Amino acid sequence: MRKDFLWGGAIDAHQVEGAYREGGKGISAADVMTAGTRDIPREITAGIEPGKYYPNHEAIDFYHHFREDIDLFAEMGFRCLRTSIAWTRIFPNGDEQQPNEAGLAFYDELFDYMLSKGIQPVITLSHFEMPYHLIEQYGGWRSRACIEFFTRFAFTCLQRYHAKVKYWLTFNEINNQILVDNPIYAFTNSGIRFMPADNREEVVYQAAHYQFVASAMVVDYAAQLDSTLQIGCMIAAQPHYPLSCNPDDILEAQRQNRKQYFFSDVQVWGYYPPYIRQYWQRQNYHLDITQEDLDWIAKGKVQFVGFSYYYTCVVTADETVVRTGDLNAAGTNTVDNPYLKASDWGWTIDAKGLRYFLIELQDRYRCPLFIEENGLGAYDELKDGQIDDPYRIDYLKAHIQEMMKAVEIDGVDLIGYTVWGCIDPVSFTTGEMRKRYGLIYVDKNDDGSGTLKRYRKKSFDWYRQVIASNGRAVWDLDITEVQGKVCADND
Repeated sequence: MRKDFLWGGAIDAHQVEGAYREGGKGISAADVMTAGTRDIPREITAGIEPGKYYPNHEAIDFYHHFREDIDLFAEMGFRCLRTSIAWTRIFPNGDEQQPNEAGLAFYDELFDYMLSKGIQPVITLSHFEMPYHLIEQYGGWRSRACIEFFTRFAFTCLQRYHAKVKYWLTFNEINNQILVDNPIYAFTNSGIRFMPADNREEVVYQAAHYQFVASAMVVDYAAQLDSTLQIGCMIAAQPHYPLSCNPDDILEAQRQNRKQYFFSDVQVWGYYPPYIRQYWQRQNYHLDITQEDLDWIAKGKVQFVGFSYYYTCVVTADETVVRTGDLNAAGTNTVDNPYLKASDWGWTIDAKGLRYFLIELQDRYRCPLFIEENGLGAYDELKDGQIDDPYRIDYLKAHIQEMMKAVEIDGVDLIGYTVWGCIDPVSFTTGEMRKRYGLIYVDKNDDGSGTLKRYRKKSFDWYRQVIASNGRAVWDLDITEVQGKVCADND
């Protein structure tokens, strides 16, 4: 592993910050989503309705606890922290001409404190936090006007923080929105509420096009502002395996993978590949795409690809095979993988799939990669002030081992690795607290009760050793040997 490898953790604004109306913050898409469960979907309400519980309003109150939390991250040895800038803290409604200084000042404080602890910020500009006003008044990213609104926000952030933040991501998990059967994805990605008359897929492709243009403009602006800045795209890794070696299954898996890769293909290659153009033609889709848009996309290619990785999927062309997929994951068209176990929330656990995906991306794009999210959502029990989570250690250990094989054996160019939910966040898909990802436990319950007190889990100290050894500790080295490796790496 490279000596400057960015070990760390990942969170985002809406799942941890809380303080949803403090400092001039406006209402975001996440602020109108109620709590749900694995089996009961989160409700997207028409504004904030009295009597309903919105877990993101307080979340874990990182807004007031960030110094305490950053201290804990520093104790683990984090070299970076991936988080996001809440769009509605900077432009509360999204269409203002001037930013909210109180919001800008908050992130100055946050980044300065991170840097004082030796933690490099890795920042996402749009992480499911679109201003709700833009959804109500403009239809979200259905409207070309959002290009102007987003770039104004992005340029403001880049201008303000470019001396403090080197790595930036434009849109979080931009490919999630193609999962049109679950309305949560188009709503949080693009502020889109589907109408009965909509061809959902066509609507999403149009929104994505406007986002590609906006992302390209951000890349171009950053290059002119500061040549040291690195701007990446970010996708959700959902690799699809064929159920069998039947050629029909192979082709079905390829088709499903292309639907996901498309979003990074455009942002890395700088053009629309022939397969998507032909697909749009067959489907009779008519998108608002101008030559100027295409020129921007060609000009503003991203410099690295970030991605989240949690699970793999299995598909088949055989209609007689029972579908067991989950709307909160890759969709309902997937089937069980007989070779893999699943998490408490039914997500397959596939560490080797991470290595497979890293190799696929490296071969496809030949650019640096960054694992922006990887982690296990599980039930944790707080007992006598302790949380014993060997299942999380096992999960992370296996994934980091496969990641290191991809780097050291397969030649993957990897910038960093950030554990998702390094401190327990509100779950995005379900709005629960019981679905815990963190290395740090937060005393907060699904109904909003709790003290918000922080507790180190057993995985906390384990990850500290992993970082200190630059990954060698995942091979169960004796601590003396680990320390020797650390000394050698620092020579």
